[in-house]
Amino acid sequence: MNKILVVARWEFMEKVKSKLFLIGLFVTPVIILAVSFLPAVFVTQEDKSSKVVGIIDESGQVAPEFARKLESEYHLSNGQPNYIVRIISEGSLDSSVAAATQLVVRDEIEGFCVVTKNPAGDTLAAEYRSKSVGDVVLSSRAEQTLREVVTQVRASQLGLTAGAVKTLLSKFDFSISKLSKEGEKEEGDFMKIFFKVLIFMMMMFFLIATSGQILVRSVIEEKSNRIVEILVSSCSPTELMSGKVLGLSALGLTQLAFWALIGLSVAFQSGHSVILPSEGLLLVLYFILGYLFYAAIFIGAGSPLNTEQEAQQINTYLILLLVLPVMLATPAMKDPGALWLRVLCYIPFFTPTVMALRISIQMPSAWEILATSLLMVAAVWVAMVVAGRIFRIGILSTGKTPRLKDIVQWVRTG
Repeated sequence: MNKILVVARWEFMEKVKSKLFLIGLFVTPVIILAVSFLPAVFVTQEDKSSKVVGIIDESGQVAPEFARKLESEYHLSNGQPNYIVRIISEGSLDSSVAAATQLVVRDEIEGFCVVTKNPAGDTLAAEYRSKSVGDVVLSSRAEQTLREVVTQVRASQLGLTAGAVKTLLSKFDFSISKLSKEGEKEEGDFMKIFFKVLIFMMMMFFLIATSGQILVRSVIEEKSNRIVEILVSSCSPTELMSGKVLGLSALGLTQLAFWALIGLSVAFQSGHSVILPSEGLLLVLYFILGYLFYAAIFIGAGSPLNTEQEAQQINTYLILLLVLPVMLATPAMKDPGALWLRVLCYIPFFTPTVMALRISIQMPSAWEILATSLLMVAAVWVAMVVAGRIFRIGILSTGKTPRLKDIVQWVRTG
C-alpha cells in the first residue's frame, strides 16, 4: 500500500504542478459556460440601429395594424423604433413579391412578410422571407405580431368589441413545478434542469477525456523511454497501475472540487438556487464511480499501445461512449421513466450519466439507486482487475501491437 501511495503522490504532484493543468483548471469552466450561455446571449443581443421590414398583405386587413404594433412595441436603447415597416404593394401579389425580393437583394430591407388568403377568403397564411433566416429574434417577433393582428381581425369580424379583443390577447404567467414523491413542490424549470444536467455531463466528459489521455500518454512515454522497466523493479505492475489511477483520480477530484466552488459562488452571488444536497451527494457518487470505471478502461486499453497515433484512435472510440448520453438528454427529460432509459442505467458505460439525468429530472426509486450503485462498484472492480492483467504484460511489450486474441489471453492467464 505504501508503494501505491508513493506512485499516486508522484503522479498527482507532477501533473498538478504542470502549466497545462493549471490552465485547464480555469479554462474548462469558461468553455462550459461559453458553450452553455453564449449562444443565447448572442441570439438575444439587442440591435444597434433600426431595421426595415417589408410586408405584402393580400387580404388588405393586416398590414397597417402590423406596422403600428411592430413599430410601437419594440424599441432600441436610444428610444428609436427597433423596426420600421414598409408596406409593399405593386398591384398583383407576384409583382409585389418580386419587388420586395429585389429590396432584400439590394439590402434596403431585412426581409418581408407575405400575408396570403385562400380562394374562399376565410383563412390567412403568412411567410417571412429574408437572406438572414438565422435572425430568430426578428422572425419570431414578426410572427407573434402577425398572430395578434390576425386574431384582432377575426375578432372584429365576429363582432367583438376592442375591450374584449384586448382581454383575449392579454398575457398570463405560466410556470412549471416538479412534485417530489412525497408530493412536495420543487423547482422544475426546464432550462435550469437541462443546464444542470448538461454541465454535469460536460464536466465528466472533460475530466475523463483529459485524465484518460494523460493516463495513456504517461504509459506510452514510460514504455518508450524504458522507464517502466525501472519502475516495475521497485514495485509490482499492479501497484504501479493502482498508484497511477489513484493519483490521477485525486487530480480529477481536485479539479471537480475547484469547479464546484466556482459554480456555488456564482450561484450564490446571482441569487439562483443550487442543487439539492440529496441530489448533489448522489451525483458525486456516480461521478466518482464513473471516473474510476473509465480510468481503468483507459489504462487497460492504453497499456498495450506503443505510439501516440494508436492512443489517439483508442481515445476517440472511448470518448464517443461519453458523448452518447448528451444526445439523449432531451428525450430523457420528456420521459424520464421510459423503458429504454431504465435499461441504459444498467449498462456500466452509460450508468453514471444516465442516472445523473434521471436524478435531476425525476428521482429514481431507492432500489434503483442501490442496484445501479452496486453495479458500478462491481464494474469498477472488474475493470480494475482486467486492466491490471493487461497492464502487467502490456507495459513490458514493445514492437508490434498485440492482437485482440493476445489481449484476451493475457486476461485469462493473469
